[in-house]
Amino acid sequence: MKLHKYTPISVVWETTLKCNMKCLHCGSSAGNIRVNELTTKEGFKLCEDLKKLGTRLISLMGGEPFLRNDWNKLAQYIRKLDMNVTIMSNGLLINEKIISELTKINPYAVTISLDGGIPKTHDTIRGVKNSYKKCINSLDLLTDANLPTTVITTVHKKNFKELPLIRDLLINRGIAWQIQMATPVGRFPKDLMLSFEEFYSVALFIASTRKNHSIKELPVMGAHNFGYFSKILPNLMLLPWIGCQAGLTAMGIQSNGTVQGCLSLPDRYNEGNIRDRSLIDIWTDPNSFPYNRIFTKENLDGECRICKHNTKCKGGCFTVAIAINKDKRNNPYCLRSIEKNILS
Repeated sequence: MKLHKYTPISVVWETTLKCNMKCLHCGSSAGNIRVNELTTKEGFKLCEDLKKLGTRLISLMGGEPFLRNDWNKLAQYIRKLDMNVTIMSNGLLINEKIISELTKINPYAVTISLDGGIPKTHDTIRGVKNSYKKCINSLDLLTDANLPTTVITTVHKKNFKELPLIRDLLINRGIAWQIQMATPVGRFPKDLMLSFEEFYSVALFIASTRKNHSIKELPVMGAHNFGYFSKILPNLMLLPWIGCQAGLTAMGIQSNGTVQGCLSLPDRYNEGNIRDRSLIDIWTDPNSFPYNRIFTKENLDGECRICKHNTKCKGGCFTVAIAINKDKRNNPYCLRSIEKNILS
């Protein structure tokens, strides 16, 4: 039975804020455990409520999810409820024991972060010596076990020139590749963000890689912040962009039970905590997620307000927009806008 007009099809659950790395671009400034993180029992109840709401995929992330002793219990319970599970890891802890557990769980995907084409770059960005070597070893373990594997690369000024090197590492390995732009939230400094020209060059790289390599050789895609409505380039994302989906088809859960439309949004966009109100009540509350559920083109600013795609695009990635322009919905990292202002 459908509980609401909106369904959180895909949910990202920050199972813990504890992390064994200190990544330059971490949007949640992970490291230390968050106060009062959900217990295993509370996690099970969260999964049950998500199932009732119609969720199909839960992505377990951190921090580092493998630092939770009960990560496998949570993943197994998600599968028991007939939902898919993805586990997003930095790869530092993956060993034969974890591979064995993952094989039993049958995840939708295991995603590993790889942020440099050479060890020095990756290790510097991740803040851990020899993490590049461990990352490559983890990818070997995952692919040898025939587990569906994805690499996520977060690009900024320190590593975007190494994308061809990463591509060479991944071709014909049966690994999918997602490229996303680092956004100035958490501990990432704004001065390391890609310039518009650099951003567009990465978009060109994604497009050329997709043209020159088959999906079998290397399935590559731009994340939600690599668009929108280019006059020159094809769609770079997995699906055509239809606007920010936070609070519509997507939801984020912090490790202490706080509910957000997207985990990258600042705390002023929190919708409540499942310890105070049930998740179902929070999701179905008509006052929840107003920035997307009660949207008009008057919410937009600048060029986005007059763009012919405005009501569909909704200003691009909301997180990028507010990180740069506070609460104004006008994401300047837009392929169409860059083509108009720089390439014309």
